[in-house]
Amino acid sequence: MREHDDLTDEAAGNDALLFGRVLDGEGGGRPISWEEAHGWTPSGQQDVLWLHIRRDAPGVQQWLESQFGIPEPTAELLTSQGTRPRAFREGLALVATLRGINFNPGAEPEDMVSLQLWSDGRRLVTLRSSPLQTPREVMARLDSGSGPVDAGATISLLAELLITRMNQSIVDMNEVIDQLEDEDPERDPEGMLKRISTIRRNCLALKRHMSPQHEALEHISREAPSWFESDDRREIAESIARLRRYIDDVDISKESALVLQDELRARSLSSNENATYMLTVVAGVFLPLSFLTGLLGINVGGMPGVDNPEAFWTVAGICGLVLVGLVVLFKRLRWL
Repeated sequence: MREHDDLTDEAAGNDALLFGRVLDGEGGGRPISWEEAHGWTPSGQQDVLWLHIRRDAPGVQQWLESQFGIPEPTAELLTSQGTRPRAFREGLALVATLRGINFNPGAEPEDMVSLQLWSDGRRLVTLRSSPLQTPREVMARLDSGSGPVDAGATISLLAELLITRMNQSIVDMNEVIDQLEDEDPERDPEGMLKRISTIRRNCLALKRHMSPQHEALEHISREAPSWFESDDRREIAESIARLRRYIDDVDISKESALVLQDELRARSLSSNENATYMLTVVAGVFLPLSFLTGLLGINVGGMPGVDNPEAFWTVAGICGLVLVGLVVLFKRLRWL
């Protein structure tokens, strides 16, 4: 499943706005256009404005500064490509960068997509550059009347859905590991090692983003402004616990892949050692025979048996006896 986050009729004439909703405080929301969003003021006590914006559209940083009074460094952070997960409080506003699994065509799951957000409790702005499923899912819930009731609940739900989708990538990796464990390593060892290396790289990439995201969510839980209610903090705490489990699962997947990789390499090394050992034994058996036949094959005068027609069979018999003797000796030495 993937989302094509194209512009809708609500955002016609403006490349920045992807969609906008005004939350009614009861789980629903009405669409709002870019023009209506300018100078928006709540008409009801529970109204909350949510705008989902393409952060790489021209003029977004300046619009954030002029429309919402966001300080220039914060507006620059919200529209920058520096997308390491983080969160901090700025007065009554909450600023955060979170990341989610990339389900876009041609992308690898570990190429996670960033979602920046800013909210002062009555206004919420989320920004992205690449298509992301989670905001659209929250919007669909609002349109069906079963969505979040305020900005804090929206942020909590966004974090929850971003984290929940990470589980599928972890499950997929574990399924691949299980398949590799059931496969015959002798059939395609190089291909298996390549797939295991890919899994390990994926685990490292996921861990690189998931660990700072865990810290960002903990910061939200501890330092969020007063409009971030206790229910929202509990939801964030649940997301933190779930993310912690996923990080542990990634560590287990990485270790499982490492064990499987070591086992394949050990088998390959053992096979090479056996082949080398057998070649050494064969060389040890035939080296005396080669010396004997080479000695008798020198082209000098005085070689015995040159004129005797029975000499060949005598030499062959001697070689056979030497061969049998060497085999018996190697068996006693447990080289065979």
